[in-house]
Amino acid sequence: MSLPLPFVPMIKVLFVCLGNICRSPTAQGVFEKLIAEAGLDDHIYVDSAGTSSYHVGESPDPRAQRAARKRGIDLSRQRSRQVVPGDCREFDYILAMDRDNLRALRRTCPEARDRMHLFLDFAPHLGVRDVPDPYYGGSRGFEHVLDLIEEAGRGLLEHIKRHDLNGTDGG
Repeated sequence: MSLPLPFVPMIKVLFVCLGNICRSPTAQGVFEKLIAEAGLDDHIYVDSAGTSSYHVGESPDPRAQRAARKRGIDLSRQRSRQVVPGDCREFDYILAMDRDNLRALRRTCPEARDRMHLFLDFAPHLGVRDVPDPYYGGSRGFEHVLDLIEEAGRGLLEHIKRHDLNGTDGG
């Protein structure tokens, strides 16, 4: 007789920036890679969105895709979308790339404030809280964003494993 497997919840993570073509799709791709490497892709769902509708339906910025591809991450299947009210109910973690987008999210989803965080708060050792927008910078800006996102992604994954996937309280 086999023992039943423990229930492992599906944790839903949403990364948010302004246009959803640089930072948040990069964070989605990085985090999907991290959870796959940890064997947790059946337990954590990841998406990304923007607080604006500027780029809805577009692929991630080609510079973001190039930088991610160098690190073995494919962003090509992603398409930009805007945050919708349903996201506020659906996601366990709503992670803003910077304080401006966090403020916009709080206006859009006041009921989800307790599930909203700055993404870099999961990497406090970096000493910065905002992922800079690389859109108007050169290619080095996209590499720097990837460095920050990878660090915060590892911190977030450890947090989720400790608080959500071990049966303790999350969020």
